[in-house]
Amino acid sequence: MNTPERARLEDVLNPHRDALLADWVRLHLPIALRRGLAMEAEIREQFSTFLKVFLDTLAKSDALDVNRPEWEPVRAFLADMSAHRARQGFTPAETATFVFSLKQPLYARLRESFVNPAELAEVSWSINLLIDELGLYTTEVFQKSREAIIARQQEELLELSTPVVQLWEGILALPLIGTLDSARTQVVMESLLQKIVDTGAGLAIIDITGVPTVDTLVAQHLLKTVAAARLMGADCIISGIRPQIAQTIVHLGVDLTNVTTKSTLADAFVIALQRTGSSIIKPKAAA
Repeated sequence: MNTPERARLEDVLNPHRDALLADWVRLHLPIALRRGLAMEAEIREQFSTFLKVFLDTLAKSDALDVNRPEWEPVRAFLADMSAHRARQGFTPAETATFVFSLKQPLYARLRESFVNPAELAEVSWSINLLIDELGLYTTEVFQKSREAIIARQQEELLELSTPVVQLWEGILALPLIGTLDSARTQVVMESLLQKIVDTGAGLAIIDITGVPTVDTLVAQHLLKTVAAARLMGADCIISGIRPQIAQTIVHLGVDLTNVTTKSTLADAFVIALQRTGSSIIKPKAAA
């Protein structure tokens, strides 16, 4: 688009800001409110702010290129809006539609102002490419924001799924549920070692009753955790050794001879009490 046509485009759009905003809100607001993820006042504010930033940047820019420095305010607004909508629960399509829905009111104003078909076609094509780039930009930012949210949630779930509890003075328990991979092993090890430091415990029971399968990798992770705990001055007992898991460990040739193992957490707790010199005595039945 040459400079005179761009200047004329400014002359067409700037005087009709209020009409553009009204048409845009009328078209897109019902879509944005359909799922009830945001308040109407918030969405109207997004419409108004974006249109102002868009038209102001259009008046200052020498080219309709979103990658140019002068389009940074538009990119910044869309980045914040996309990240915010990702946290609210909007979909990528709903977020991109915020930008794409501006096409219809823009085209309506262009058709009224550009009588020459060739001029109208060129201006419309330039605006179309610009809006498409902005819409794709919102999708890209939205996706990155969602990936960041998912990664943070996974980290939080890992921390919540590896609780270290104190069963008795000097005795800790670490119940494991689900698959034990490298990332989770690191969290397990850090949680257990920190709890050993905090409590000064000398025994830790690692219960794998909730671990569905034990393969070579899982066994190696368990042995690394036991070794790390020993370096901190605590011994480990592994409980939850079911018949199937025992057979698997034997077939895999995993050496657990230096580690005390029990079939249930209760049995492991009894052993731990004995090692600490404690015992549980059943009260005598009343006569």
